[in-house]
Amino acid sequence: MAAQHDHGHTPAAWTGVIIAFVGFCVAGGFMVAANTAGFWVGMAIIAVGVVVGGAMKLMGLGQTYKPISTNGSSSTEESRAHAGA
Repeated sequence: MAAQHDHGHTPAAWTGVIIAFVGFCVAGGFMVAANTAGFWVGMAIIAVGVVVGGAMKLMGLGQTYKPISTNGSSSTEESRAHAGA
């Protein structure tokens, strides 16, 4: 069964999530080590991931949205083919 959307399958999404994941790992490691400064560095890395992902989306590397018809399906021919119409 194929998904009818491409949520998250973009360079902007992958980059933002990977950077944020690294930030979570850094923050978690320093939290366990009871190092407050390192924890906040990890939190800053998470914020960088959000900014980088958003900037990449604005540059056109994010998901483009397709209009939705009133019956809940996309108005493109590809979506109609998936729906069996």
